[in-house]
Amino acid sequence: MPDLSGGCADDHRTTMSRRRILGSAAAAGAAGAVAGLAGDLLSTQMAFAAGRYNGDVLVVLSLRGGFDGLSAIVPAGDPAYYAARPGIAVPKSQLIGGDTRFGLHPALAPLLPFWKAGTFGAIQAAGQPAPNRSHFSAMENLERAAPGSSLRTGWLDRMLGGLGATSPFNGVSVGGMMPSRAMAGPVPTLGMKSIDDFALYGDQEGQPMAATLAKLYAGAPTVLSAPARQVTSSLVTAKALAAKPYQPAGGAAYPDDTLGRALRDVARLIKGNTGLMSACVDSGDWDMHENLGAAVAGKRMHDKLAKLAEALAAFATDLGPAGLNRVTLVTVSEFGRRVRENGSGGLDHGYGNAMMLLGGGVVGGKVHGRWPGLDERRLVDGDLAVTTDYRAVIAEILRERCGLANTRSVFPDVRTTNSGVVRPR
Repeated sequence: MPDLSGGCADDHRTTMSRRRILGSAAAAGAAGAVAGLAGDLLSTQMAFAAGRYNGDVLVVLSLRGGFDGLSAIVPAGDPAYYAARPGIAVPKSQLIGGDTRFGLHPALAPLLPFWKAGTFGAIQAAGQPAPNRSHFSAMENLERAAPGSSLRTGWLDRMLGGLGATSPFNGVSVGGMMPSRAMAGPVPTLGMKSIDDFALYGDQEGQPMAATLAKLYAGAPTVLSAPARQVTSSLVTAKALAAKPYQPAGGAAYPDDTLGRALRDVARLIKGNTGLMSACVDSGDWDMHENLGAAVAGKRMHDKLAKLAEALAAFATDLGPAGLNRVTLVTVSEFGRRVRENGSGGLDHGYGNAMMLLGGGVVGGKVHGRWPGLDERRLVDGDLAVTTDYRAVIAEILRERCGLANTRSVFPDVRTTNSGVVRPR
């Protein structure tokens, strides 16, 4: 069974893989990849010509394990929902926000102010083009996002390439040592467990790996020296950020868990002017085959949603209105859950799902998408049908908020829609 947590073993330091940076930068064409770099004494502000990118920072939050969108964004107006889930359906009386068709799970209460302000919203019946109930292959398809093609790069790598990314800090996976598979490809990217522990693997007192690397490639041909400078300059940038004590703004209180710490670091990267274009964050343990529980504190789904909402609300509060206006966060998951609860009080692997959006450009306070209904005749092998391709949602964000005109370069067979999930910049 693959690791669905998106994390790493606790006994490893957070690292930057020299092989990853050197290999990626060389594949991209190292001479171009280091344009603007000034060597090891690079400052955070100088590092990546941050002013050159004026689009939103796209934050992709992967809810790994198969998120149950029907529990979070509840189709209260569809009686088939309550018939299919007699033990775990969220009662109408407990729902918050929403409209005549949908309501929010009460555990999402920390996000209610953003729902009312129009910066938090959702899309129902979203998902991949075809059902796939295997965690491993569905997540691989989700992150490659080019079914039926010969492309083997991740969609975020293609996005970063289309936006002209040249620096490892343009695309960062936070919370794990290895970059997300969505970032797989020639564009240099970083994977970090945290800013404070960011280091070159093996670098320590008496074993100066970073300094040795700099000396080793000094005077080497550009194809080798340029990516080596990327490594050393990235270390300097991270060290500069870590040296400044960070106090979240606006009274934001992040939960002290993996997701809370990761989103806190994403906010630090954004406010530190590192040139961040996209960040990936994982939240695992959504594979709830049993004991999903009622919508009350102490039950599994309730408590997971509460921690998710707490972390997202802290992130938005920390950024403040101005900061949130240049960020769009979107949730994805490999698949949804079955409509009907199983005999263990849980839900098996399904198809259609909900996506959640948070950001200043989000058209929030509503649930987007065409609702197919939960009547048995409208289901796909017992699952919620997909009426919105998740790639079309992201493509619209890329075009309207990130300034990427050619979204076909990221999603080759997807036509960008005008569904109105976000406002143009």
